[in-house]
Amino acid sequence: MSKKYNTEERRSMILKALHENHKVLIPDLVETFGVSDVSIRKDLAILEERQLLVRVKGGAIIMQKTEEFDDIPILHKRQLHAREKQLLGKFTASLIKEGDTIIIDSGTTMMEIARNLDSFRHLTIITNAMDIAIVLNKYERFDVIVLGGQMRTVSYSTVGMLAESALKKFYCDKLFLGVDSASIKDGLSTPNIEEANLNQAMIAAAKETIAVFDSSKFGRRSFAHIAALDKIGTIVTDSNIPDEFKDYILSVGIKLHIVDI
Repeated sequence: MSKKYNTEERRSMILKALHENHKVLIPDLVETFGVSDVSIRKDLAILEERQLLVRVKGGAIIMQKTEEFDDIPILHKRQLHAREKQLLGKFTASLIKEGDTIIIDSGTTMMEIARNLDSFRHLTIITNAMDIAIVLNKYERFDVIVLGGQMRTVSYSTVGMLAESALKKFYCDKLFLGVDSASIKDGLSTPNIEEANLNQAMIAAAKETIAVFDSSKFGRRSFAHIAALDKIGTIVTDSNIPDEFKDYILSVGIKLHIVDI
């Protein structure tokens, strides 16, 4: 197009297009504004930081207006930071040892761990996620234990006293914990209080807790508290982690793995 727009004008027009069409694609924006792919990706990243849109593969979708304590359906979560989750899942699988007994929490990042276990011959895996259990069953060589309880349709997972009491019977090597929100002051949290209670029971049942989440979760707080950050042994996140969180995590002795995206 002939007219040149400054950065804020361009971002304003991106939001206008998003509200009109509910989705924008990077190639279309590059052509419309005559700028580089890198510039458009930076625009989308900044607008996401302002909570004005949600980045997905190849573009962005309109931000759903939800409160901090609301759950987001798992089908929508799958679109969020998909590339980061894939890389985190692949790396995290390398932290598992042959013969380990592990707990895999529910969630889309945890699903990516389950999809990267091809190199293992024997694992014992406990999970509360129905969709993850189905993926694990396809390996046909792992001992898979599915926690009972009340089904949460928003996350395909079980919660409640049945699941919590079952965990008291196990001693596990590692817990891989999915996280909705991470704050220096408020620690790890999740929108659902029953999910938080189950996560606490998972932490108690595991020798080592490894929290795995993309950098968009930093600086957020959800409704139900899980644990303080310094109660977590290891954090796996991506290279967009804010410096203040990186410095804090290292200062309190948490092992930090940063996956380059």
